[in-house]
This record gives sequence, C-alpha cells and structure tokens, in this order.
Amino acid sequence: MTRIIGGTAGGRQIAVPPTGTRPTSDRVREALFSALDARGVIEDAEVLDLFAGSGALGIEALSRGASTAILVERDPRACAVIQSNVGVAGVQGALVRRSAVDAYLRKAPGPVDLVFVDPPYADAVDGVLARLPRWTRRDAVVVVERDSRSPAPAWPEGLEPEDPRTYGETTLYLATAI
Repeated sequence: MTRIIGGTAGGRQIAVPPTGTRPTSDRVREALFSALDARGVIEDAEVLDLFAGSGALGIEALSRGASTAILVERDPRACAVIQSNVGVAGVQGALVRRSAVDAYLRKAPGPVDLVFVDPPYADAVDGVLARLPRWTRRDAVVVVERDSRSPAPAWPEGLEPEDPRTYGETTLYLATAI
C-alpha cells in the first residue's frame, strides 16, 4: 500500500498492482509535489500520467487541484487498480486509458500542462520524450523518473531540461516546454 500525500485525498491509502509496477516512494512524491506546488504548476492543470502503474502521481495531482488527469497504462490489472484507487481517493477528473504509451501518444495531442513519465527503469524513454512537445502547452512541465544509475534522458527540441534531483536510488528529471 501507498498513500496520497497531500490535498483533498491526503492520507488515503491506495493499492499497488501485485506485479509489474514500482510505485514512486512517498518521500520522492512529497519532494516532487512540493516543487510543483511552489511553481504553481498543479492548480487547474491538465495532467498526462504515462506508465501510470497504481495511478499515484495522477491521483496526487488531482488531489492537489489539477482539473483532469489522463492515466495511461497498458496492463489491464493495473488499470483496474487505478480505477479502484480513483474511487478510494474520491477525486474527480481522472480518465483511465488502457493503452501502450507509444500507441496513445500517436493520437491527437492534448495539450497538457504537466506530464509524468515513469516507465519501468529498464525501458528507454527517449522515444516517448520525442513525442511530448506536441502534447504540451508552453511552460508545461515534464517529469521523468529514473533509477539513479540510468543515463539522463535525451531531451528533444522544445523541452528545456533543468538540473536533475536525486533521492537515494531515484532521480527526477524535469523539463519545461518552450
């Protein structure tokens, strides 16, 4: 079990799919959302949560004031867990989409204000990132979560990277759409 850190659903426990996911730790989510809150990115944001797993990142964003969150996950068991977690959290605006991320990103784009990219650590992310500039509004924030031993992502033109933030075994890479 994991929990929603802040907002209207703060403190509520949510489930994690039994296999195939690695939820973002409470510590990392708390640091990430503190930084996003300080930037004013979350309030009324349209969010895209790719490789959603348990849905914790998208649900956390909704709990803190995002208007919508599209949670994209290919595993049907994980989608069922996400749907249940949305109900447990009592948040509005969640859209769970069962799809491979690459296939989903080929559809007509957002635009969105905030994107979470949290694939299995062994998966490459550069192809996913290459599709994101057409999905983001100007000044949108893209967050990539990787293992600290993984190489930094190759950011495409249109996304301006910031210095990475490392929390133990996890590194967060942020970029802003320009």
